[in-house]
Amino acid sequence: MRLAAPLILGAGPAGCAAAIELARAGASPVLIDRSESVGDPLCGGFMSWRTLAQLETLGVDPLTLGGHTVDHLKLFTGDRVAQTPLPHTALGLSRHALDTALRKAALEAGAKLEIDTIRAVVPGLATGQSQEWQAETIFLASGKHDVREQARPRTAGDPALGLRIRLPASSQRRSLIGSAIELHLFRGGYAGIVLQEGGSANICLALRKSALAAAGGDPRRLLEKVAERNGHFADRLGSDWHSAKIETIGAVPYGWIAEDTPHGFFRLGDQAAVIPSLAGEGMSIALASGTMAARYWLQGGAEAAPAYQRAFAARAFPPVQLAKAARSLAETRFGHLAAPALARLAPGFLPRLAEHCRIDAPNPV
Repeated sequence: MRLAAPLILGAGPAGCAAAIELARAGASPVLIDRSESVGDPLCGGFMSWRTLAQLETLGVDPLTLGGHTVDHLKLFTGDRVAQTPLPHTALGLSRHALDTALRKAALEAGAKLEIDTIRAVVPGLATGQSQEWQAETIFLASGKHDVREQARPRTAGDPALGLRIRLPASSQRRSLIGSAIELHLFRGGYAGIVLQEGGSANICLALRKSALAAAGGDPRRLLEKVAERNGHFADRLGSDWHSAKIETIGAVPYGWIAEDTPHGFFRLGDQAAVIPSLAGEGMSIALASGTMAARYWLQGGAEAAPAYQRAFAARAFPPVQLAKAARSLAETRFGHLAAPALARLAPGFLPRLAEHCRIDAPNPV
């Protein structure tokens, strides 16, 4: 099928943000996603105050989505605990709830949704399982999942992996976690824990492949080893986690940034820049990339893609490098010792770090 309208591959936050911006301007974009039902992707269960403001701009009221209020950060390294207030209220919200709301907003704005699994993509052509899609402009918004012909380079000797386990609401976890976003540092990685809608607990780990290998490649054994060495983490897991589903994603290229692109091909979200999850700004950056790419297209059409990609890369470089440095430090013994002391002595430091890990979309002309 040959399309005159922009084609957006992926109906996640970045793709839907682009679709909303384009549809509002009368561009009639076509969203392609592999599933008619909205899933619950592994990454992005924390919505910063910046993400909440962006959602409102896109016509989504975050207060209607049932998220769990978050107002402070707790940092754990072994037996050491420190906490600091967040500068503004945030939300623990599942990707299912977020993506459902954004997809609905995109369709109401005038975007069209098609269901197909894209196997490969090159400028001007997306090859799906059902058919071929031809378009002068393609927005690639497939998240952390690469599409053939557009794979991001993976050169790390000990690559990063993602692991997520979702646990049901319980009085113990509600009492322990409360209104916090928790960050647990451990050897080989870190875990983020936050309550989401209904009081369920979302536990996401970012770790090195070597840490999983040391557990015999078994994610459950890995969680057991982390819990054995970190009592606070074990308390959050509780006794009911063994039957819960564990989801993983491999070889995440944290720190990668797309610096250029051909005409008619816009990279969005994690296909444009992959910021370490430690910063808590992944969703904000995804939304900013979609909005920014759409505005460039509205101003210059397909030929604006290279200018957009270079501009976004320039905006992404400082926060991505800062988040990479913070992640590297968090994985060291010195970082484990210094982080709680820093949080106690300079409680505004970590929130300011998050403030600098941001990308704002330029105002429309």
